[in-house]
Amino acid sequence: MARFRSYRELIAWQKSMRLAKAAYRISQELPRKEAYGLISQIQRAAVSVPSNIAEGHGRLTDLQFRHFLRNARGSLCELQSQVELACDLGYISSDKLKQSSEVARLINGLINSLREVRSVAKKILTPLTARSAANSASSAKKEPF
Repeated sequence: MARFRSYRELIAWQKSMRLAKAAYRISQELPRKEAYGLISQIQRAAVSVPSNIAEGHGRLTDLQFRHFLRNARGSLCELQSQVELACDLGYISSDKLKQSSEVARLINGLINSLREVRSVAKKILTPLTARSAANSASSAKKEPF
């Protein structure tokens, strides 16, 4: 996958930012007694999703980027669980944050695209690496002049 110049160009980041804003609006609907419970947890999990996408994009390798995308996916699952709990407790309606499943699909797509690039590169480089290792081994067997 060719890297975007900025994480801001990633649709997953853009939609996760919208999701974070929606989560903040939802957290305002929760009772004040949840200020140190669900409200805080929802806000932190929501902010973590686009933050991990941005931080991963800023890393040097696709492997590191994938690691942070997995963290973003974990934070998204955490957010979904917290919203579901808020619904079960009767604090909010169950149709809140429907866009979270779309963000999950986008993050999964990014992870898979990075995985595919890595596997293609591995298929191309493995024969070359094996050849160069064989060449090194055969040249090491030769006696010096």
